[in-house]
Amino acid sequence: MSEVSRPAAPGAQASRAQRRNALHPGAWWLWSLGLATAASRTTNPLLLSLLIAVTGYVIATHRTQSPWSRSYTAFVKLALAVLAIRLVFAVFLGSPIPGTHTLVTLPELPLPDWAQGIRIGGRVTAEGLVFALYDGLKLATLLICVGAANALANPARLLKSLPGALYEAGVAVVVALTFAPNLIADVQRLRAARRLRGRPDKGIRGLLQVGLPVLEGALERSVALAAAMDARGYGRSAEVAPAVRRTTAVLTLGGLVGVCAGTYGLLTAEGGTYGLPVLLAGLGAALAGLWLGGRRSLRTRYRPDVWGVRAWLVAASGAGVAALLILYAAYDSAALHPGVVPLTSPTLPLWPAAAILLGLAPSFIAPKEPS
Repeated sequence: MSEVSRPAAPGAQASRAQRRNALHPGAWWLWSLGLATAASRTTNPLLLSLLIAVTGYVIATHRTQSPWSRSYTAFVKLALAVLAIRLVFAVFLGSPIPGTHTLVTLPELPLPDWAQGIRIGGRVTAEGLVFALYDGLKLATLLICVGAANALANPARLLKSLPGALYEAGVAVVVALTFAPNLIADVQRLRAARRLRGRPDKGIRGLLQVGLPVLEGALERSVALAAAMDARGYGRSAEVAPAVRRTTAVLTLGGLVGVCAGTYGLLTAEGGTYGLPVLLAGLGAALAGLWLGGRRSLRTRYRPDVWGVRAWLVAASGAGVAALLILYAAYDSAALHPGVVPLTSPTLPLWPAAAILLGLAPSFIAPKEPS
């Protein structure tokens, strides 16, 4: 009897189409790292606020209901905490920036002679607080950019895309990145359940009664993950000749050292001649080492993610923002680093602002994944 082929269900066809059109998770990380690199090149609060707004808009248009998507809010809260801590340190421990506009004078604790240069209390100036605000806002922006990558990139799909030589390290990183969003989701679920039962979910008592079930769920999830990894043969590798292992180690370590030396040469004026050749040679050696190291991996990839045109465009938008701000820093660094002595209001340079707006490209290019 001849077999009659059945048409695929509409849901299955839509699922295959969504997987085919889904953006590669590595593109989101390259985009966010480009924005983070741009944030590291400036202390202008207007440009840093614009970078935060760009990440927030992309998150608002492409965030799903998956557990890791909720990590962006946690990173924003962490960034606000870091900014507050930086300001508190500037108030109570002083600032290296001298100032003439005294806001308040706190009681100063006398310190011994060997602690010169350190003070506790004393005069708090507006210049010192503004300097701490600029410095803390830069670190907060870096954290928010990393949070955007965590919220947009699927960690399981990112693990599938890693080279075979980095598979073990990638699993550890992915497990660590997945643990925090799941922990946040468990806390929110338990607090909602306690509110529905009329029990307190805030304060020390609520924290203690919520913390134990969260830790218990994390332990159960760890045991289930270990069992699933063992059932799938995680940790098994192919037999490789000792000469190949030694060659892999030499190429990988030597390549990474070459990349570091080349990058240092590009960032310094004295190493401008040898920086680029050493960087390219180190990158080639590192890639060769990763290729040889991948021969130990026995795993195969089921439905691997395709790096398409959209992924190139998303990654290029983040890299373009970083490159344009680095070039502008060499042209006019004063606009990217506003001074605080004398105390003046920062200005918004037009070209860096236009370059940062290039980071909005993923909101129009990247396809929206299903919730």
